[in-house]
Amino acid sequence: MSDAEQPTAAEVRAAAEAVKTALDRHLAAVERRTGEDDPAVHAAFNDLAAAAEEYDELLYERYDEVTPFDIPDAEEALPPYTGPDEPSALSVLIRRDYAVAEPRRLLSQAQRIADHDRGGAAAPPGSGAGAQGVVGDSVHAALGILFGEYEADEVASRHKEFGLEEGDSTLWVVAAEEPAEPGEWLDAPFEDADPELVVCRFDMSAVFDEDPDDSDDGELDDVMDIDEDAAEGLGGYQERRGRRRAGRGRGRRRRRPRRRGR
Repeated sequence: MSDAEQPTAAEVRAAAEAVKTALDRHLAAVERRTGEDDPAVHAAFNDLAAAAEEYDELLYERYDEVTPFDIPDAEEALPPYTGPDEPSALSVLIRRDYAVAEPRRLLSQAQRIADHDRGGAAAPPGSGAGAQGVVGDSVHAALGILFGEYEADEVASRHKEFGLEEGDSTLWVVAAEEPAEPGEWLDAPFEDADPELVVCRFDMSAVFDEDPDDSDDGELDDVMDIDEDAAEGLGGYQERRGRRRAGRGRGRRRRRPRRRGR
């Protein structure tokens, strides 16, 4: 940005005063709230978010400095919640994507599991497994053995050991009026996933990565949420500046909560 386009010091000061005013109004609205979904609190929340974001922008443009504020984008909010106020049941829906980055490692690990299950015995005659045992060169068979042996959470924590590379993942907590009947949804387990019943969700994706070519500090380490960074003092401050210079990066593989939109 050229000097002519930069905000003035007075404009930055005015934005800071607007944040102070918005903080006072938000606190006053909270103190007077009539319930969890008080519209006055929601309005004050949005005003405070807008004021903080404006100040963050002007401060950086004028002084190349940053704040610890992390304002969620509007498109990140979930749709309005229409589920029960007091859920008596819930569903936890999880999706984790992987790429088979090292097929030979996956095959080797699966064969080791199969050999252990057979007590080290040779493959049964006529099984078609040959010298390589029950897995052979079949990635399909290896995946079946791997996920049959280990819980999904253990695979997630040891994915590199099994030759897998993490992709995107998400976890949804969905409210329900009452528990489902046994076997009710097994034929189509994800068919009724309604975003308007989501209490909260957590996403992890490489889309939140910074572009290292745009950052003066090079590739950043895995980061936590901004408020946690700020609490760590100088390290959080430098992290924030690096991410701000990278174009408001969202962090690497950060677990991002998305609760009911304000």
